[in-house]
Amino acid sequence: MTDLDKITLSAVYKNRKSDRDIFHELMPTKVKEVLLVATLYDSYSIVREGQFSDKIFGEYLQLNLYAAPRFTSANTREEALQALDTREFDLVIVMAGVDKKIPVQTAKEIYDKKPNIPILLLANNNADLRYFKTEVQKIDFIDRTFVWNGNSNVFLAMIKYVEDRKNVAPDTQLGNVRVILLVEDSIQYYSRYLPTLYATIMSQTQNLVEDDSSDELHIILKMRARPKVILVSTYEEAVEIINTYKEYLLCVISDVKFEKNGFDDEEAGVKLLQYATSVMRFPIPLLLQSHDIVNAEKARQIGADFIDKNSESLSLDILNFLYRRLGFGNFVFKDPNGTPLMEARNLLEFEEMFRIVPDTALEYHGSRNSFSTWLMARGEINMAEQLKPYQTADFKSTEELRQFCLDVFHQVRMKKLQGRIIRFEPDLVSSNRFVIRIGKGSLGGKGRGMAFISNFIESIDFRKIIPGINIRIPPTAVIGVSEFDRFLEVNNLYGDIYSSNDYEHIRSQFLEARFDDAMNEQLLSYLKVMTRPLAIRSSGLFEDSLLQPFAGVYATFLIPNNHPDLAVRFEQLVTAIKLVYASIFTESAQMYFEAISYKIEEEKMAVIIQEVVGHEYHGKFYPHISGVAHSYNYYPVAYMQPEDGVSVTAVGLGMYVAGGESAFRFCPRYPSINSVSLKDQIRESQRHFYAIDMSRTTFDLARQGEDAAIRRFRVKEAEADGTLDLCVSTYVMENDYLVPGMTFPGPRVVDFSNILKYNAIPLADTLKVLLKLFREAMGSPVEMEYAIDLKPGDDKLPTFYILQIKPLIRSEEQIDIDPLTHDRTNLLMYAEKGMGNGMMRHITDVVYVEPHRFSSVITQEIAREVSEFNRYFEETKTEYILVGPGRWGTNDHFTGIPVCWAGISRARVIVEIGMHDFPLDGSLGSHFFHNVTSMNVGYFSIPHNSANSFIRLDLLEKQEVVRSAGYIRHVRFEKPLMVMMDGRSRQALIKMEP
Repeated sequence: MTDLDKITLSAVYKNRKSDRDIFHELMPTKVKEVLLVATLYDSYSIVREGQFSDKIFGEYLQLNLYAAPRFTSANTREEALQALDTREFDLVIVMAGVDKKIPVQTAKEIYDKKPNIPILLLANNNADLRYFKTEVQKIDFIDRTFVWNGNSNVFLAMIKYVEDRKNVAPDTQLGNVRVILLVEDSIQYYSRYLPTLYATIMSQTQNLVEDDSSDELHIILKMRARPKVILVSTYEEAVEIINTYKEYLLCVISDVKFEKNGFDDEEAGVKLLQYATSVMRFPIPLLLQSHDIVNAEKARQIGADFIDKNSESLSLDILNFLYRRLGFGNFVFKDPNGTPLMEARNLLEFEEMFRIVPDTALEYHGSRNSFSTWLMARGEINMAEQLKPYQTADFKSTEELRQFCLDVFHQVRMKKLQGRIIRFEPDLVSSNRFVIRIGKGSLGGKGRGMAFISNFIESIDFRKIIPGINIRIPPTAVIGVSEFDRFLEVNNLYGDIYSSNDYEHIRSQFLEARFDDAMNEQLLSYLKVMTRPLAIRSSGLFEDSLLQPFAGVYATFLIPNNHPDLAVRFEQLVTAIKLVYASIFTESAQMYFEAISYKIEEEKMAVIIQEVVGHEYHGKFYPHISGVAHSYNYYPVAYMQPEDGVSVTAVGLGMYVAGGESAFRFCPRYPSINSVSLKDQIRESQRHFYAIDMSRTTFDLARQGEDAAIRRFRVKEAEADGTLDLCVSTYVMENDYLVPGMTFPGPRVVDFSNILKYNAIPLADTLKVLLKLFREAMGSPVEMEYAIDLKPGDDKLPTFYILQIKPLIRSEEQIDIDPLTHDRTNLLMYAEKGMGNGMMRHITDVVYVEPHRFSSVITQEIAREVSEFNRYFEETKTEYILVGPGRWGTNDHFTGIPVCWAGISRARVIVEIGMHDFPLDGSLGSHFFHNVTSMNVGYFSIPHNSANSFIRLDLLEKQEVVRSAGYIRHVRFEKPLMVMMDGRSRQALIKMEP
């Protein structure tokens, strides 16, 4: 098993590039600057007669390519060489005029000067080709020769030829880009083929990207993922391309006669296509072209298409091949007689028609690999490759074939969407592998956090790290913040809500307002699919930011979503959304904004709609387990370190934990260690839990608030539901111990022993890993809310759901303590072992046990006296610092003072002092400890004879005595004391103001 302590974010996080990232990195080499070397006459002919600029720019504009390359003309050798001195070029095109030798000599000088720039020779017309084929082909400094023939499209082909040759290696590896191999040694024909190939490929790619994106930048970027066309002229070059890129080959188009082993071979093309067939894992389209019609039979024998080069419609024939055999264009479903039945323009239509097309059509296309071919041409490479290995004969029936293909379509589609933010589609509402955006605008703080969590968990293979449990988010949709602005605008609310301080008035305005038709339609579509209970949460722009978390400021509503009338469910959801919107304007929210110096007008609200984790049991809906975990523990006990983290866990809905009720607390690193006595554990065990009341299909959120659909139940009722097997132990009175599970009769204690001590599910490991990775990812300590469904899923595993992640420490709470920087004469106390975090500057009162009057046999009496003093602070609503020997809150009165929390409820700082024969052992009583942690009470330990920790009892004795009774003394300082607690270093101090 993986060593969980050694796991790091960089080691396990697959830094998955988004499609956009990949598209950005495709085509690293682009031709942006072209030097055209031609005589003045030829330049004029190209630029004027051929309308060169209009053609080039028109092609690039029409095909949505990036900025067209800039052409610089040089009419003489001298001008060309001078241009190379003053500017960087990506390509040089040398045009051959009447004099054939001077252009070649010019090309040689350019090569000598800039050997890394590709040089192409452009013949004026076909009449010049015989000379160049015999003379220039032997020259290594000219990369290739093309012929113009008055067609400016050849310039686009020349540029793409250079780009594809340089980019084919990185683009296939990075983006699985496909490759078309063209084997042709005739300058005339490849100068004709390439413009047709490129124009068709780019038109096909453009049609595809327009199907699924209105983002112009995305369209331009995705054009880079078009298939590459690689032109070679010899058998050996072609074999090298086939061997290197056989996993990416889309098709091979070959001449029949070309060079093999240094000589023209009349059968080279046939041999090449036979070789390609022998080395390819799956058949690909092959095209043989020749002047000799006799070769058509040879093409048929090797399974290739054939084109007659003498055809008057040669370019059209090539085009037909691309559409018919490579799947370009629409998919036309045909019957076995070739009669068209249906035509799919895009993948969505293809999938819809696939469900209903007759069996005979499926068999017809399946036997020809038509489906994988068309999908490959559309860039659906994963789908195509999963279908390729199968033949129609591999399936028992056509229906089995149909369902297999539909399953592949669905799986690949869902895989592509995992961890992403996707536009609203009703069919995807129930998935928990991504976040759905409803409407427009930012997702807000919590929504952004959910999207991050989704991407995070989909980018890590947790099955290898923590086998035995699934890690997911609940199905989540987020209404973007633009819809909040739209809601205010449509209902004319801006002027009223920002000028009024009357929350009830504002809330009524929101409840009376309406969403526009588009939003209503999407919410109705959502509810038609989603019929499980829902949590409607706020997601303000500022919520859960690293610098200023807005924890608990806004409203959250849970609704059963089970009314038989869709219209009622719609109104319940819409009411909850409106109330979340309105919660920006509550008095507490406005006070919070004032405290952090923000203007309420700056806040915008997105809304999270999230499926509640759990199942229904006898009219109650709740998860088996809910909890909150911190990556940093300000109250570690025994030998636990703050960095080991802490989790508080309970049965039922998480509001039990969030409300600070008596939940079970444990350290993920030491899950089997119990820091409390058996008696305390039994006494403080969870007695009730919360669930959504499914028996009430109607309720009034506006009048009853956030708890309108929530009910409190006894834990005993969960036992009847059969949900407690792994969550409780049974107290066996005869032997005075706890037995995990419910095998024996007796009181149930919620302690999760079967999980934490016996690893029924790997909860502790899951928390340990997630807290560590999220802490690294966010760059600060984190708090994680979670819920667990113990019911096995399709893979027979329980599921751990992450509900929320937020930063744990606010910037102002990061206290740095260095005792050397403080005047020791003003220090009342310094502790190396403190628990808690933050600063207090309002306390003037200290209640302490006078050490010279202390005895371990009177601790119970001392506890009663402390409670009496505490009553005074309750009446005056003031707080104090409590100081005394031994452990506070213990039930063993021989090791400390056995106070209960009610007896010291107004204490904001507790100091325990070690004495001779009365040492401190650092353990705390459970009830007491729970309140200390939940209330962020400072708890400091001063061991006996410590070298560094101390308390100045002499300073306490010098202060004004408010009251002295029995063993207790209450003193008051003139000025408030400064209490500083550094939760990271565990240091703490109390300082007197000078």
